Amino acid sequence: MHHHGETIWMSFGMGSHSTFSIHGAVRKPGHLHMEALSAGGSSGGSAAAVAAGMCDMALGTDTGGSVRLPASYCSIIGFKPSYGLLSRWGVVAYANSLDTVGILGRSTVDVKNVFKHLNHHDPNDPTSIFQDTRRRVGKRLDDLHHLAAEKTARRLRIGLPIEYNVAELTPQVRDVWERTLEYLAANDAEVVPISLPSTKAALPAYYILAPAEASSNLARYDGLRYGHRDPSDRSDKEHTLFAPTRDTGFGDEVRQRILLGAYTLSSEAMGNYFLQAQRVRRLVQRDFDKVFAMPNCLLGDGMWKYDGVDAIVVPTALGESPMLEKVGEMDQVERYAGDVLTVPASMAGLPAVSVPVVEGIGMQVIAQWGDERGMWKVADMLEELGWKEGKQLPQVAAREEE
Repeated sequence: MHHHGETIWMSFGMGSHSTFSIHGAVRKPGHLHMEALSAGGSSGGSAAAVAAGMCDMALGTDTGGSVRLPASYCSIIGFKPSYGLLSRWGVVAYANSLDTVGILGRSTVDVKNVFKHLNHHDPNDPTSIFQDTRRRVGKRLDDLHHLAAEKTARRLRIGLPIEYNVAELTPQVRDVWERTLEYLAANDAEVVPISLPSTKAALPAYYILAPAEASSNLARYDGLRYGHRDPSDRSDKEHTLFAPTRDTGFGDEVRQRILLGAYTLSSEAMGNYFLQAQRVRRLVQRDFDKVFAMPNCLLGDGMWKYDGVDAIVVPTALGESPMLEKVGEMDQVERYAGDVLTVPASMAGLPAVSVPVVEGIGMQVIAQWGDERGMWKVADMLEELGWKEGKQLPQVAAREEE
């Protein structure tokens, strides 16, 4: 018998710790008698349900890391497919050009099986990739994989982007990252330093583009046609129509992002903010295209590059799951900075999966658009490493506070 259910998530999918919900904050499972830890967000409820054994699989939405971050904190698999492969039909839109339906599970095999069943064109979703395009890209990538395997003696090449080695990485995460790369090198992979120079600008650009799209998408929630309607609408002398409804219907975080987005779309700010952020997004995409061996087949057939990398392996989060008490003390910049390692793949629309290597620390595998096959090859290797590391969890994953 199959059972289906719903889980808690951040209000309108905005935030990295699932604290802004009418049902309260989502706690990481397995710590009931300890200080409450964040389950991550915005799909923290989905991750917590899988980690707690309440379900085998769960869906979430990933705009800038909202599936991968909770997966890392909760020690499960969190997969964001290539943009446009899974239908968004039925999802409350946050940022249309970034929103991606993701899958959370306890093993790569389970997640791959769910993805196989959901990976189809949906005419109800205007961003869904057409079936002809899927076939064309899939065939071209299969041919290139065959070419690489049959006609070259080249080893698997793993990209190590220097821009991801940020000062904010905790010692535990940096140590796990280094040992993950050592493991891959010991298993016949070649670890190659690469540069993605636009990475540093990706997060600021994301927090211009995503709120801008959100301010447009959430304009429909005015209480006139459906949903919440505040009784004080039109009760004042000015007969204000829907300001009270939007004030009481949206939480602080949502209101803040709507205001930010509305400003960046205004005539006086669009040129300096929104259009510049769009240019940064294009640069981020080009950076990835330059380093991958596989071409971006959405832009044409392209050629396989011998000196390119097959996948990129980086940490998913800057650290382990923080205490909810500390999350409440974070300022806005600290909360937004938590997405710094996941946002670039979202900006470029690339497939990315977080795989737990030790308890509470996941490594992220990023591949070229449509090359889930290459991504899963590396993810399976990391999953095997995670099983081996499981014997050493207490000493490896010691919390910073200790």
